[in-house]
Amino acid sequence: MELKFGKIAGAGAGVLHTVRRSRLTIFNRIFSIIYTAAVIALLRHHIISLINSPSFITFSLLIADLLFAFSWIATQAFRFRTVYRTSYPDRIGEVLKKEEFPAIDVFVCTADPYKEPPLGVANTALSMMAYDYPAPEKISVYISDDGGSHLTLFAFMEAAKFAKYWLPFCRRRRLMDTCPDVFFRSSYPPTIETEELKNMYEDMRLRIENALEKGEVDENYLANGEEREAMKKWSKGTFNRQDHPTVIQVILDNNKDKDKTGVPMPNLIYVAREKSKMSTHHFKAGALNALLRVSAAMTNAPIVLTQDCDMYSNDPQTLRRALCYFSDPNLKPTLAYVQFPQRFHGLNKNDMYANTFKRLYIVNPHGMDGLSGPAYVGSGCFFSRRALFGSPLSLVDPEIPQLRPDNIVDKPIGSQSILDLAHNVARCNYEDRTSWGSKMGFRYGSLVEDYFTGYKLHCEGWISVFCHPKRAAFLGDKPITVEDLLNQTKRWALGLCDVTFSKYNPTIYGTRNISILMGLAYSHFALWPTLCVPIMIYGFLPQLALLNNVSIFPEVSNSMFWVYVFLFVASYAQDCLDFILADGTFSRWLCDQRMYLMRGLTAYLFATIEYVTKSLGIATGGFNVTSKVLDSEQGKRYDQGIFEFGLHSPMILMLSIAAIVNLAAFIMGMVQISKGGANLERLLVQVFVAGFVSVNGWPIYEAMFLRSDKGKIPQKTTIIATMVAMTLFTIAAFFFAN
Repeated sequence: MELKFGKIAGAGAGVLHTVRRSRLTIFNRIFSIIYTAAVIALLRHHIISLINSPSFITFSLLIADLLFAFSWIATQAFRFRTVYRTSYPDRIGEVLKKEEFPAIDVFVCTADPYKEPPLGVANTALSMMAYDYPAPEKISVYISDDGGSHLTLFAFMEAAKFAKYWLPFCRRRRLMDTCPDVFFRSSYPPTIETEELKNMYEDMRLRIENALEKGEVDENYLANGEEREAMKKWSKGTFNRQDHPTVIQVILDNNKDKDKTGVPMPNLIYVAREKSKMSTHHFKAGALNALLRVSAAMTNAPIVLTQDCDMYSNDPQTLRRALCYFSDPNLKPTLAYVQFPQRFHGLNKNDMYANTFKRLYIVNPHGMDGLSGPAYVGSGCFFSRRALFGSPLSLVDPEIPQLRPDNIVDKPIGSQSILDLAHNVARCNYEDRTSWGSKMGFRYGSLVEDYFTGYKLHCEGWISVFCHPKRAAFLGDKPITVEDLLNQTKRWALGLCDVTFSKYNPTIYGTRNISILMGLAYSHFALWPTLCVPIMIYGFLPQLALLNNVSIFPEVSNSMFWVYVFLFVASYAQDCLDFILADGTFSRWLCDQRMYLMRGLTAYLFATIEYVTKSLGIATGGFNVTSKVLDSEQGKRYDQGIFEFGLHSPMILMLSIAAIVNLAAFIMGMVQISKGGANLERLLVQVFVAGFVSVNGWPIYEAMFLRSDKGKIPQKTTIIATMVAMTLFTIAAFFFAN
């Protein structure tokens, strides 16, 4: 069934967007009832066994299955009312006159010029400055440089010069690939103009990369005295990333800067908020709130786009797509944001690291869209500025009137009074004794500021919309090493712990303030770190028992054996179906399941440990930026589908230990089964579990024993893992003997 919304006044069947309910909804609801009955039967079996014969093994399996069961129940919220939306951006011009198109402020955050190269950040900004928009002067791009680097500022000065030629070229050619780097790497039709532009881009690239390599900017590259003066603020010798004043540089001003065809340019503003070692900066959420205030002082657009520095625009119609929802009078009063999925370019054939995160970025948002709307995932999200200032019915007034979302800025962004106000609100102690981060702006209290902000907005009564067009609205970089991927997931899991173990726990606070289903949906994400417990139990306990010829699961002739079979096969089959229906493939789904196990054994486990130690007041590591720099050899191995380990670390060590234990258990189990007798009936489940983990661990065995390249697992890691595994074997032998 397809419902139509945003009807155009005076038009027959014209609509701005439609929504279609999933045909699988009824099937999912029936299946959930059957599966729930099987889960209850399994838990009942554990409880009865524990009462009749208390043991550590039975208790452990009960805890593992309880956590798996709750995670599965939470997942059903995504399948209860799944919807799919379609927007019609070509019709937005029939609703809005040119002067009625709203202004938009684009926030791009970067934090380290060496892990997030300035050239890539500049490409991201240029791609969004080239949006297909009737009034380009209403677009303002703000760069938050939390790395506080003169190299980033220089890159944007160079990008601004190139933009005067690039933007009219995109507009005239109606380019879809408005990211210069992507366009010039494609098979574009060569003309005199495109070759001239390519040469300009290559010159810009070389200047930026040379500056990055030397760590300083050649003054000969700076076109005028204003640029030289700006650079002096970041002069070599006085630069301190953790302790510096606010730097705000208006690089392009639409009141005076025009492209080569005479069309006003979008605004381009560089912001390095004040930093002090004595102040708390709240990581990315703090940077976004600083931009929210600075932009309010300078342009105060009603719509705000938050964008990661490595996610460029892949469709110039994206802003118009978002307006299809913001222009709908039925949605507008309570619509907080329109979320686009994160999608990535350059994935290898099987997406071996499961970088697409199909469930997180596509499947689950479609499910939440049928409730109150998808969670905020940090990038590719268009916000109503008003939503960041209180509930739909109650505006939280900021400290000064100029920051109100309804304030009209009537002075040029380069005027002294505007710049003075912008510098004032970017001070590191500006937020002291204010509601920023609690009732206003992006929310503090978690490393996953996106998840927490979206969650709090839904609790306040706002809704959101998921827009998933066929052509990706944004494309970005992905981690290409196991360590980077696991560290990224660990950071997310650590932030989720902050929410799970707070008064805002989604299972309690969320179900009470949004709805039961939305509370469960947010609980699914919040439960990620706790899944390390059942994955660790099933990853080690059956295997160690198997090594000692001890059976801990029902025999094949027992009816509970078939309950286990049903639960395993049915859950994996349904997950596979969801994945493939989200434009996935079976081979990619297999890789996704492998990475699920690897994340559970490492990222979730170490995030939980770090959260506990932090709660006990023990010092832990800080925020780590995921590197966006691509090593050529690593890139080749990634394209070939070869896992990149390459260094000794606790998480790689844990994977190696699990791989050795499971392989040893599988071999021992096969030996026991080959002896015949009742061993097949007694040990079949354990042999299957050990074999299942071993098959998924093939890349680890390959990296430990068969490879010689730099991406292999270091010999040191293999030796230590073997020693730890032998210790576990000894302890298990003593435990099961008693």
